[in-house]
Amino acid sequence: MKGLFNWLNKTKVFRDLSPQEFAWVLYDVGNSAYTMLACSLIPIWFKALAVKEIAEDVAAEGFLTQKAATGTYSLTIAIVTVIIALLGPVLGAFADRKDMKKIFFTTTVAIGVIGCLLNSVAWSWILFLVIYVITKVSYQASLTFYDSMLNDVTTEERMDQVSSYGYAWGYIGSCIPFLVALVAYILSGGLSENLMLFPPLVGKIIGFGITAAWWMLVTIPLIKNYKQSNYVEAEHHSVGETFKGILNTFKRIAIHDKKVLFFLIAFFLYIDGVGTIIDNCINIGTALGLNTVGQVVFLLATQVVAWVGSLVFASLSKKFKTVPLILICIAGYFCVCLYALTLKTLLDFGILAFGVGCFQGSIQSLSRSYYSKIIPPENSGEYFGIYDIFSKGASFLGSALISVVMFIPGGNINIAVGSLAIFFALGFVFLIISSKQKSINRDAAV
Repeated sequence: MKGLFNWLNKTKVFRDLSPQEFAWVLYDVGNSAYTMLACSLIPIWFKALAVKEIAEDVAAEGFLTQKAATGTYSLTIAIVTVIIALLGPVLGAFADRKDMKKIFFTTTVAIGVIGCLLNSVAWSWILFLVIYVITKVSYQASLTFYDSMLNDVTTEERMDQVSSYGYAWGYIGSCIPFLVALVAYILSGGLSENLMLFPPLVGKIIGFGITAAWWMLVTIPLIKNYKQSNYVEAEHHSVGETFKGILNTFKRIAIHDKKVLFFLIAFFLYIDGVGTIIDNCINIGTALGLNTVGQVVFLLATQVVAWVGSLVFASLSKKFKTVPLILICIAGYFCVCLYALTLKTLLDFGILAFGVGCFQGSIQSLSRSYYSKIIPPENSGEYFGIYDIFSKGASFLGSALISVVMFIPGGNINIAVGSLAIFFALGFVFLIISSKQKSINRDAAV
């Protein structure tokens, strides 16, 4: 397998990446497989465990109605975002110490992979959600450490390009295990009982199993090659002292570092819509009563669109500054949200998915690289923990909004998604304000 990775690193596609950059990009290929599963089949498998309707709005004992299951799943996503938002800065601060980032990263990946495997054999919807929460928290924590590694694996001038490559190849690479999982789902009766070749449990085990194996396999090069070059000198701080240091960092940002402050406000606003749409895409479709398989097919096509879009913006990042490119992505999402107000048919859903795919990877990758450029590199773990507070906090609000609307009698998913446009509009304004502030951490123009 080492020979395969070495060969890939030397191909025309990746040969302009250093070994550390290439290993870092590969982790996006691995974790994106779990993201894809969480956005598509996991909510379907959850509802298969949770829902047993007797009448339109009445569930059998121990089961949920379709509407309650949709709200419960969205509420679970919201809980996960709160947990990781609270843990992120503390874990990041500890990981900033010399040689600690790899240890924290490896541990969270291992817990996530094991949890992914265990989710396949959960026999009740409550147990399924508990394991899912543990797995998703570990997965999100690994991303905090992973994002903060960008300062270690590449130079400031190459951050936009390398970050965009991560999202680009993550999107296309995740399609490989997802296709296996999708075929297993179909052949286990997911599309029709007439196509069932083996029980649904076997299909679920295959889906979770191939995702976990892929996630772990392509993470190995980063675990082996990563070297933490930016760190703070090791000190034996208590948890209380660590919290005090985090509060001082917040104070420093709020009072002195206006560039970071206004960016985080902007990021909080516009990433709300991004995270909510990603986490609830299948929930949105099922709430509209659309064909499940058709939704998954469009979701798969979105990965290809996002791959192309990320590569396009990676190329543009060589010629243009980061902020204007992010502003283009925000404007694109604003239009997508307005279009969601008219969403009715599967074709409408496909058009929405295409619009999301055009900007989905780029808005996240460019935000990540821009933030990396304006923070102190030795404290990148702590700062990316703070970044996650704003990121996951926003996603919490969006998912909670969908959950609340779905539990209200006559709730409308179109209005819930369409209302996110205001967040993109405000994020656009605050990003412009951030770009006009002077950086106190870096000298480079971003």
